[in-house]
Amino acid sequence: MVKKVVNASGKRKTAVARATVQKGTGLIRINKKPVELYEPEIARWKILEPIKIADKHIDNVNIDVNVNGGGFMSQASAVRTAIAKGLVDFTGDPSLKIAFLDHDRSLLVSDSRRKESKKPLGRGARKKRQKSYR
Repeated sequence: MVKKVVNASGKRKTAVARATVQKGTGLIRINKKPVELYEPEIARWKILEPIKIADKHIDNVNIDVNVNGGGFMSQASAVRTAIAKGLVDFTGDPSLKIAFLDHDRSLLVSDSRRKESKKPLGRGARKKRQKSYR
């Protein structure tokens, strides 16, 4: 192992996840709940992707993730990014980074897309009030 404790963060829309990776026995908790009990199930599958790719490194680390903001799928995307970044930083393994990038680039790169701002004379970012000339 390279470092004792690593903090990593992941973002998606307005969801922000902060992961703490440290030496341990393979426990993974999200907002103080074990990842096996995380609901809904489809979000749990998304979160488990980086864990399955890095299965040989997971057995000797503990990962604690705090996530807030956004919806449940945005939170899941932020959590998986934070976990993947933390594992790459903690292990210092270049082959793990390559494996993550080959699977999905969003595992190591936070999604930078944000909501477009509302403009004047409109109801939203693009929609405008209809004009009537009669």
